[in-house]
Amino acid sequence: MIRVVIAEDQKMLLGAFSSLIAFETDIEVVGEAQDGQKAWELIVEKIPDVCILDIEMPHMTGLELARKIKEEQIPSKVMIVTTFSRVGYLQKAIDSDVTGYLLKDEPIDYLIDSIRKVAAGEKVVSRDLAATLFMKVENPLNDRERDVLRLVREGLTTSEITRRLFLTKGTVRNYLSSSIQKLQVESRQQAVNKANENGWLE
Repeated sequence: MIRVVIAEDQKMLLGAFSSLIAFETDIEVVGEAQDGQKAWELIVEKIPDVCILDIEMPHMTGLELARKIKEEQIPSKVMIVTTFSRVGYLQKAIDSDVTGYLLKDEPIDYLIDSIRKVAAGEKVVSRDLAATLFMKVENPLNDRERDVLRLVREGLTTSEITRRLFLTKGTVRNYLSSSIQKLQVESRQQAVNKANENGWLE
């Protein structure tokens, strides 16, 4: 019997996952949680074979949970089930030894089959994401450009960024200009969006 803990902050989805998995004779849901802290407590208590985790949850994200499971050497396998298809999230999941990374719009049969594969030690990535790993582009931004774009993401103005980073306005504008050029976009906000999508500001 494959023992599973599910962590999903949307109650309807959590119930749907549990109900559908309950039809399987070889998989048992031994715990459900709607936030990361509760999920962690269940994982420590139950030591399930597979943890099915959403990324965005209160108190602790699915990726933070995955890192904690790895650090504490808990033998549970981890599957991330999410709406996020960003390369950055996928790379972080791989770095945290996540064994499965599935999008929520996959058919339920694919999810069930993936649970079995992950429990058996196989790695599973949604088909739409598999190609992303091979298409990954190296981060073209240097450290200072990333610093400036992170502050733009926080909503800071050029003047506020100069004070925060102890730079002149001209230097900040140069970093923004080079970021826009490297990312082949037209504005600082587009640069932030593109860098975010690729996980280059993490």
